[in-house]
Amino acid sequence: MFSIRKITAIGRTYRHLNRYHQILGALFKYGFSDMVERLHLDQYLESGLQMINRKPREQLEKHTRPERLRMALEELGPTFIKLGQLLSTRPDFISTEYLAELAKLQDSVPPFSFAEVEEIFFAETGKKPGELYSRFEEEPLAAASIGQVHRATLGDGQDVVVKVQRPDIEQIIAVDLEILAHLATLAEMYFEEVQGHRPSSIVEEFAHTLESEIDYTVELSNIQRFASRFADNPAIHVPLVYRELSSQRILTMENIKGIKASHIERLREKGMDLTLLAERGCNLIMEQIFVHGFFHADPHPGNIFILPDNVICFIDFGMMGRLSLQNREDFTDLLLHIIARHERKLTDSVLKLTNHYGEVDRDALTRDLAEMLDRYLYLPLKELEAGKILYQLLELVSRHKIYFKPNLYLMMKAISTVEGVGQMLDPNLELIRLAEPFIRRIKNDRLRLSRIADETGLTTSEYLELIRELPDELRAIIRQIRQGQMKLEFEHLGLDKLRAALDQVSNRISFAIVLAALIIGSSVIVHSSLPPLWNGIPIIGLAGFLVAGIMGFWLLLSIIRHGKM
Repeated sequence: MFSIRKITAIGRTYRHLNRYHQILGALFKYGFSDMVERLHLDQYLESGLQMINRKPREQLEKHTRPERLRMALEELGPTFIKLGQLLSTRPDFISTEYLAELAKLQDSVPPFSFAEVEEIFFAETGKKPGELYSRFEEEPLAAASIGQVHRATLGDGQDVVVKVQRPDIEQIIAVDLEILAHLATLAEMYFEEVQGHRPSSIVEEFAHTLESEIDYTVELSNIQRFASRFADNPAIHVPLVYRELSSQRILTMENIKGIKASHIERLREKGMDLTLLAERGCNLIMEQIFVHGFFHADPHPGNIFILPDNVICFIDFGMMGRLSLQNREDFTDLLLHIIARHERKLTDSVLKLTNHYGEVDRDALTRDLAEMLDRYLYLPLKELEAGKILYQLLELVSRHKIYFKPNLYLMMKAISTVEGVGQMLDPNLELIRLAEPFIRRIKNDRLRLSRIADETGLTTSEYLELIRELPDELRAIIRQIRQGQMKLEFEHLGLDKLRAALDQVSNRISFAIVLAALIIGSSVIVHSSLPPLWNGIPIIGLAGFLVAGIMGFWLLLSIIRHGKM
């Protein structure tokens, strides 16, 4: 499990100084020196920053800032590529032009050697690939930042693909996450525009996602759980997985031989029913979200294969979303209020599904939601695009400093992505119409007598448990009061900037004291005529004055650079 620390001490920052320099070097290289300066990183890495070339390469000037951000993330490797992909699902956090560019991030890197593949196999299974498969291709089919894929054949002739994790990837990611946690803490201190988004929470969410993604046993379990949900549905095929040939760093699964959903012409050549495929794909995502609460969180065209008889097959189950029954019901209410254009109830639904850190102006929020609904008031249902409405909703609520819960971002991204794939197959697709039966099912499920009886029984048992525990809890409180153990704790918020300023002031004062001591000590040595001498002046004293001069000049430059004399 990854350990995320908020690095505030100078000693901790220098633990990964080399990687820090690579990250900062890439930011300077691609023209983000302003961001580095706003983060006040100089108080942590003063000497390192002076050694980095701060000028962006001339050939990059023709690229837009979003393009340069994508290029920087690709250069920095797997952790930052995955971070960019996560941020591409957060239209509340970054603007539209950045979203579009981050969606282009290429998770493709040079493959690692077959000798390293053999080492990983031996460490995981105690055997080489040739001992486990009748055929194992040394050249990888594809290579990505987390691992690479090889074709292989089992003893019974079954064609499979084998995912092998990249060597030392866990250590690389752990170092990057620790640095990202530090940068997120600084962003909360110095970037007012992102403080409400709580970047530290985003890094923690990101760490949890990566932890699951680099453990292939998690993906194997996801596939098996997904298969059990759709075992009786002939419209979908779930790849077979081989648990006995899989581990934390190796995953063996069926080799899917189909046509990618994006290859429209090939689908037509094979006689596929594009309208049926669009409807099936959207229905499958709706069922995953609204019925099972367990869904494929990245259903882009490259992860959807079409098999004969218009059967749909999802691949790459590393990123899955989960929704509780309460989340599903609250989101259903939100959709119903959007369709019914009921702004007051829509406000209540939005507040149920979001986190907010402070008072919310309900009247202003309701007014903005009403204005958003007015744009769709006279549009027929077939012209409503679910993805566009959801993204506008995300942008709207972020202006009010309220933010949807992390799992809901994945769900909205999945809905928007599959709608785009569906419209690519069938431009007349109406996702909202397809969602209606699933919404109605959840709405009707609330009214089932068995559901009402179960919830009533659960509530009653919780109240009875509370009544039974109340006397013991009261006695414990009274006992603590008598013994003087009752404590009130206060937490001061908003002092991070002050603490950083005090750290900087104390560092400069300490620097100045050392400088003054060095000057006084050198003066005493000069007047003592202590040998060795140079022109009658002690050399040790001259060296002390020289060092003091360099330190004084350095301190003056630092003060001038920050514009604070």
